[in-house]
Amino acid sequence: MPRWVEEGFVEYAKRMPKTLPLELIEIRPEPRGEGKPVARMLDAEAGRIERAVPGGCLRVALDERGRELTSAALARWLQEQQRNANDVAFLIGGADGLAPTVKDKASMLLRLSAFTLPHGLARLVLAEQLYRASSILQGHPYHRA
Repeated sequence: MPRWVEEGFVEYAKRMPKTLPLELIEIRPEPRGEGKPVARMLDAEAGRIERAVPGGCLRVALDERGRELTSAALARWLQEQQRNANDVAFLIGGADGLAPTVKDKASMLLRLSAFTLPHGLARLVLAEQLYRASSILQGHPYHRA
């Protein structure tokens, strides 16, 4: 990832309250080329994702066809997950997205934007929105809507 992505993510993770910690788990993308079909690469990545997601986590897969939430709606959804003591894993795919099996196992498909975003930028946008949602829940003035 470019340094600005890492720095931005670290900044938002640092701002998160202790009740909503933000942890990044990266998996190695499948090497491109060698004539591998995209479906096979996605399946290999899906196996690594499966092993990386902590057991019992509610899975939210980021996908362009997913549900769109406002910042306030995301805050309410996160609050509900806290009330139910659910840990949440947000899954961001690589250049080719996520395998259908990953999306099928997700509790929700979430769309960050109508735009297609590179996964580094999606990571940063998601981190900012999670911080924004936490600030809404805390009544912090960061969110001014």
